[in-house]
Amino acid sequence: MFEVSEEASEKIRQFLEGREGLKSIRILITEGGWRGPYLVMALDEQKPDDEAIVDRGVTFLVEKALFEKVKPIRIGYTHSTLGLGYTIESELPKRVEEVTAGCSEIYDNCKKVTR
Repeated sequence: MFEVSEEASEKIRQFLEGREGLKSIRILITEGGWRGPYLVMALDEQKPDDEAIVDRGVTFLVEKALFEKVKPIRIGYTHSTLGLGYTIESELPKRVEEVTAGCSEIYDNCKKVTR
């Protein structure tokens, strides 16, 4: 399942309006550093192993293997105290097995933290 809120769809269409070149929105995974992997959006072209979803005239691309791991994907648009922006919700696991928290290998008291 793939859902895009009306407001997110409208904002994306406004962004793409009159734009030359790439007009497909790719959903991809980024490593994310300390917070772990998360999904982001970027302009891209379709590749053979993509799932292409058209919603209200906007083409979204997700690598098929990734889509199977994280679906459903829900794209929204938020108005928060931190500002305006897109949100991407999915079933992407949030758990990070091992994290080294706030320490350096120089110190003896560094411990692996399991979440």
